[in-house]
Amino acid sequence: MRKEERFRFVIGYFLENRPQAETELSYKDPYELIVAVILSAQCTDKRVNMITPLFFERFPTVQSLSNAGTEEVFSLIRSCSYSNNKTKSLLGMAKMLVTDYNGVMPRDVDELQKLPGVGRKTANVLAAVLFNQPALAVDTHVFRVSARIGLTVNARNPLQTEQQLVKHIPEHLRSIAHHWLILHGRYICIARKPHCEQCGLTTVCKYFASRQKG
Repeated sequence: MRKEERFRFVIGYFLENRPQAETELSYKDPYELIVAVILSAQCTDKRVNMITPLFFERFPTVQSLSNAGTEEVFSLIRSCSYSNNKTKSLLGMAKMLVTDYNGVMPRDVDELQKLPGVGRKTANVLAAVLFNQPALAVDTHVFRVSARIGLTVNARNPLQTEQQLVKHIPEHLRSIAHHWLILHGRYICIARKPHCEQCGLTTVCKYFASRQKG
Protein backbone atom coordinates (compact mmCIF):
# COMPACT_ATOMS: atom_id res chain seq x y z
CA MET A 1 0.00 0.00 0.00
CA ARG A 2 1.27 3.44 -0.91
CA LYS A 3 1.71 5.95 1.89
CA GLU A 4 -0.89 8.29 0.38
CA GLU A 5 -3.47 5.50 0.45
CA ARG A 6 -2.66 4.67 4.06
CA PHE A 7 -3.11 8.31 5.08
CA ARG A 8 -6.43 8.54 3.23
CA PHE A 9 -7.70 5.44 5.01
CA VAL A 10 -6.58 6.62 8.46
CA ILE A 11 -7.99 10.12 8.02
CA GLY A 12 -11.26 8.72 6.67
CA TYR A 13 -11.53 6.32 9.59
CA PHE A 14 -11.10 9.02 12.20
CA LEU A 15 -13.41 11.46 10.42
CA GLU A 16 -16.14 8.83 10.53
CA ASN A 17 -15.48 7.36 13.96
CA ARG A 18 -14.10 10.33 15.93
CA PRO A 19 -15.32 13.49 14.19
CA GLN A 20 -14.92 15.39 17.46
CA ALA A 21 -11.59 15.11 19.27
CA GLU A 22 -10.07 17.52 21.73
CA THR A 23 -7.66 17.74 24.62
CA GLU A 24 -8.61 15.94 27.83
CA LEU A 25 -6.94 18.63 29.91
CA SER A 26 -9.38 20.84 31.80
CA TYR A 27 -8.97 24.57 31.16
CA LYS A 28 -11.02 27.76 30.82
CA ASP A 29 -8.62 30.18 29.12
CA PRO A 30 -5.15 30.36 27.50
CA TYR A 31 -3.44 30.85 30.87
CA GLU A 32 -4.99 27.71 32.32
CA LEU A 33 -4.14 25.68 29.23
CA ILE A 34 -0.46 26.63 29.16
CA VAL A 35 -0.15 25.72 32.84
CA ALA A 36 -1.90 22.38 32.25
CA VAL A 37 0.21 21.54 29.20
CA ILE A 38 3.45 22.33 31.01
CA LEU A 39 2.36 20.09 33.87
CA SER A 40 1.33 17.30 31.48
CA ALA A 41 4.86 16.58 30.27
CA GLN A 42 5.51 12.93 31.24
CA CYS A 43 2.44 13.06 33.46
CA THR A 44 -1.10 11.86 32.81
CA ASP A 45 -3.90 14.29 31.99
CA LYS A 46 -5.89 12.68 34.79
CA ARG A 47 -3.23 13.62 37.34
CA VAL A 48 -2.93 17.15 35.94
CA ASN A 49 -6.70 17.63 36.17
CA MET A 50 -6.51 16.65 39.83
CA ILE A 51 -3.82 19.25 40.49
CA THR A 52 -5.06 22.28 38.58
CA PRO A 53 -8.33 23.16 40.39
CA LEU A 54 -6.53 24.05 43.63
CA PHE A 55 -3.66 25.60 41.66
CA PHE A 56 -6.00 27.95 39.78
CA GLU A 57 -7.89 28.73 42.96
CA ARG A 58 -4.64 30.01 44.42
CA PHE A 59 -3.30 31.52 41.18
CA PRO A 60 -6.30 32.50 39.04
CA THR A 61 -4.33 34.68 36.61
CA VAL A 62 -0.90 34.75 35.03
CA GLN A 63 -0.22 37.97 36.96
CA SER A 64 -0.84 36.24 40.28
CA LEU A 65 1.41 33.35 39.29
CA SER A 66 4.17 35.74 38.22
CA ASN A 67 4.31 37.03 41.79
CA ALA A 68 4.24 33.59 43.40
CA GLY A 69 6.95 32.01 45.51
CA THR A 70 8.78 28.84 44.55
CA GLU A 71 7.80 26.88 47.65
CA GLU A 72 4.09 27.59 47.29
CA VAL A 73 3.99 26.60 43.61
CA PHE A 74 5.98 23.45 44.34
CA SER A 75 3.65 22.47 47.18
CA LEU A 76 0.67 22.61 44.82
CA ILE A 77 2.21 20.52 42.03
CA ARG A 78 4.44 18.17 44.04
CA SER A 79 2.38 15.10 43.06
CA CYS A 80 3.22 15.78 39.40
CA SER A 81 6.33 14.28 37.82
CA TYR A 82 9.43 16.50 37.67
CA SER A 83 7.77 19.00 39.98
CA ASN A 84 11.00 20.90 40.70
CA ASN A 85 11.66 21.63 37.04
CA LYS A 86 8.00 22.38 36.35
CA THR A 87 7.91 24.86 39.24
CA LYS A 88 10.77 26.78 37.61
CA SER A 89 9.10 26.58 34.20
CA LEU A 90 5.73 27.82 35.47
CA LEU A 91 7.26 30.77 37.32
CA GLY A 92 9.54 31.65 34.41
CA MET A 93 6.68 31.37 31.92
CA ALA A 94 4.41 33.61 33.99
CA LYS A 95 7.06 36.27 34.54
CA MET A 96 8.00 36.41 30.85
CA LEU A 97 4.39 36.39 29.70
CA VAL A 98 3.62 39.36 31.94
CA THR A 99 6.86 41.26 31.30
CA ASP A 100 7.37 40.67 27.59
CA TYR A 101 3.84 40.02 26.31
CA ASN A 102 1.69 42.11 28.68
CA GLY A 103 0.03 38.91 29.89
CA VAL A 104 -1.32 38.05 26.42
CA MET A 105 -0.48 34.66 24.95
CA PRO A 106 1.44 34.97 21.67
CA ARG A 107 -0.10 33.15 18.71
CA ASP A 108 3.12 32.40 16.84
CA VAL A 109 4.75 29.01 17.44
CA ASP A 110 8.26 30.52 17.46
CA GLU A 111 7.23 33.19 19.95
CA LEU A 112 5.58 30.62 22.18
CA GLN A 113 8.79 28.60 22.31
CA LYS A 114 10.57 31.56 23.91
CA LEU A 115 8.52 30.98 27.07
CA PRO A 116 10.18 28.81 29.75
CA GLY A 117 8.81 25.28 29.76
CA VAL A 118 7.41 25.61 26.25
CA GLY A 119 9.09 23.37 23.68
CA ARG A 120 7.92 22.75 20.15
CA LYS A 121 5.33 20.17 21.20
CA THR A 122 3.77 22.47 23.78
CA ALA A 123 3.85 25.43 21.39
CA ASN A 124 2.08 23.38 18.72
CA VAL A 125 -0.57 22.27 21.21
CA LEU A 126 -1.24 25.87 22.23
CA ALA A 127 -1.32 27.13 18.65
CA ALA A 128 -3.68 24.37 17.55
CA VAL A 129 -6.04 24.32 20.54
CA LEU A 130 -6.21 28.04 21.31
CA PHE A 131 -5.88 29.55 17.85
CA ASN A 132 -6.92 26.70 15.54
CA GLN A 133 -3.65 26.97 13.65
CA PRO A 134 -2.52 24.07 11.41
CA ALA A 135 0.01 22.89 13.99
CA LEU A 136 0.56 19.21 14.75
CA ALA A 137 2.10 18.44 18.12
CA VAL A 138 4.04 15.20 18.50
CA ASP A 139 4.15 13.57 21.92
CA THR A 140 5.08 9.99 22.78
CA HIS A 141 1.65 8.70 21.70
CA VAL A 142 1.75 10.42 18.30
CA PHE A 143 5.35 9.31 17.77
CA ARG A 144 4.53 5.67 18.57
CA VAL A 145 1.20 5.39 16.76
CA SER A 146 2.45 7.07 13.60
CA ALA A 147 5.39 4.69 13.35
CA ARG A 148 3.35 1.58 14.13
CA ILE A 149 0.68 2.29 11.56
CA GLY A 150 3.25 3.23 8.95
CA LEU A 151 2.40 6.89 8.59
CA THR A 152 6.03 7.66 9.34
CA VAL A 153 9.12 5.75 8.31
CA ASN A 154 12.44 5.83 10.17
CA ALA A 155 11.52 9.02 12.06
CA ARG A 156 14.12 9.29 14.78
CA ASN A 157 12.62 12.15 16.78
CA PRO A 158 9.37 14.16 17.19
CA LEU A 159 10.42 16.81 14.66
CA GLN A 160 10.99 14.23 11.93
CA THR A 161 7.62 12.67 12.78
CA GLU A 162 5.92 16.05 12.54
CA GLN A 163 7.60 16.82 9.22
CA GLN A 164 6.47 13.53 7.71
CA LEU A 165 2.90 13.81 8.99
CA VAL A 166 2.25 17.35 7.78
CA LYS A 167 3.22 16.36 4.24
CA HIS A 168 0.15 14.16 4.00
CA ILE A 169 -2.38 15.65 6.43
CA PRO A 170 -4.36 18.64 5.04
CA GLU A 171 -3.85 21.87 6.95
CA HIS A 172 -7.45 22.09 8.12
CA LEU A 173 -7.18 18.65 9.76
CA ARG A 174 -3.78 18.93 11.45
CA SER A 175 -5.01 20.27 14.78
CA ILE A 176 -7.62 17.51 15.16
CA ALA A 177 -5.22 14.85 13.78
CA HIS A 178 -3.00 15.54 16.78
CA HIS A 179 -5.88 14.57 19.08
CA TRP A 180 -6.87 11.56 16.94
CA LEU A 181 -3.42 10.04 17.26
CA ILE A 182 -3.02 10.90 20.94
CA LEU A 183 -6.35 9.38 21.94
CA HIS A 184 -5.75 6.33 19.76
CA GLY A 185 -2.40 5.83 21.47
CA ARG A 186 -3.85 6.44 24.92
CA TYR A 187 -6.73 3.97 24.69
CA ILE A 188 -6.16 1.57 21.78
CA CYS A 189 -2.58 1.52 20.49
CA ILE A 190 -1.06 1.53 23.96
CA ALA A 191 2.67 1.09 24.38
CA ARG A 192 3.12 -2.37 25.88
CA LYS A 193 0.21 -4.36 24.51
CA PRO A 194 -1.92 -2.59 21.92
CA HIS A 195 -5.58 -3.55 21.70
CA CYS A 196 -5.47 -4.56 18.05
CA GLU A 197 -8.74 -6.46 18.45
CA GLN A 198 -10.47 -3.11 19.09
CA CYS A 199 -8.70 -1.19 16.35
CA GLY A 200 -10.32 -0.18 13.07
CA LEU A 201 -6.99 0.48 11.38
CA THR A 202 -5.61 -3.06 11.28
CA THR A 203 -6.16 -3.45 7.53
CA VAL A 204 -3.57 -0.72 6.87
CA CYS A 205 -1.37 -1.07 9.96
CA LYS A 206 2.20 -2.23 9.40
CA TYR A 207 2.58 -3.26 13.03
CA PHE A 208 -0.53 -5.47 12.88
CA ALA A 209 0.65 -7.02 9.63
CA SER A 210 4.03 -7.87 11.13
CA ARG A 211 2.34 -9.51 14.13
CA GLN A 212 0.23 -11.66 11.85
CA LYS A 213 3.30 -12.85 9.98
CA GLY A 214 5.08 -13.61 13.24
